[in-house]
Amino acid sequence: MLHGEGVREAVSDSRDLQVAGLVPLSSVDWPGRLVATVFCQGCPLRCPYCQNSAILDNRTPGVIAWSEVESFLKRRVGLLDGVVFTGGEALRQEAVIPAAESAADLGFDIGVHTSGMFPDRLERMMHVVDWVGLDVKARPEDYK
Repeated sequence: MLHGEGVREAVSDSRDLQVAGLVPLSSVDWPGRLVATVFCQGCPLRCPYCQNSAILDNRTPGVIAWSEVESFLKRRVGLLDGVVFTGGEALRQEAVIPAAESAADLGFDIGVHTSGMFPDRLERMMHVVDWVGLDVKARPEDYK
């Protein structure tokens, strides 16, 4: 199930974030909140049921520069509750940490959708994370 992982990424900044897409307004990605959803490019998993299979390839560059996302967010201060980073796998990229910090500095609450594959990265960004949506990759009978 793992694909294209194994090389440790260098420390990066938010400009390095490969953004595959942006949903400017979502009421479903963080329960009870109105958020912008940032889709991060790439995922090490190849789940056959993935709803975002078009953005799984880690080698594909992002289609939206983080600076464009940040400009959008600056115009939405006071209108949105938060920003959700998802994917692919949101935590695959080191640059998600400074990107989340940047969004938090604008006053947004920060949410993350993750499979939990990069717990060290999640731990290093918990100082800005307000909500985590953990996607359990198992059959219900295996985790209940």
